Amino acid sequence: MSLRLILAASAALAFAAPALAQDAPAGPPAAEAKSAAEIAFEARGEAFQARMEQMQGELEAAVAGAGADQTRGMADVDAILARYQPEIDGFVAEFEAFLDAKSAASPDKLPPAEAESAKAGVRAALAALPAQIRTGAQSALAAQATAAAAPAAPAPAQ
Repeated sequence: MSLRLILAASAALAFAAPALAQDAPAGPPAAEAKSAAEIAFEARGEAFQARMEQMQGELEAAVAGAGADQTRGMADVDAILARYQPEIDGFVAEFEAFLDAKSAASPDKLPPAEAESAKAGVRAALAALPAQIRTGAQSALAAQATAAAAPAAPAPAQ
């Protein structure tokens, strides 16, 4: 189902943005120790990704459980999205605070303009997630309804 692809792409964008916002070193990469804030945020990112995978499972179960009842399926999808929306919003806020702190502490490594660009990209990707999920769910539910309404094909003669 396309929900898996949507969530994976959004998660990848969310976690890739800090790396994309930084220029690659010209020579061999210098081994820099991660700060406590970076380690903590990576752990937070992994926890967020696990919660999004949990949401994905709930969404897939809701769509599959609705069968041909598109109204019920979308109501279930909307309820799931509403439950997870505060976590999505919270992660965006934490990501923005992390980039702000990183930019303030080391503007030569993460210039404020690049931090703002990364924040805007993640904010937009995660803000679009519910609409993308709803579109994917509507398509899946419509396909299920069409399959349920189609007459069974006769078995081939032996």
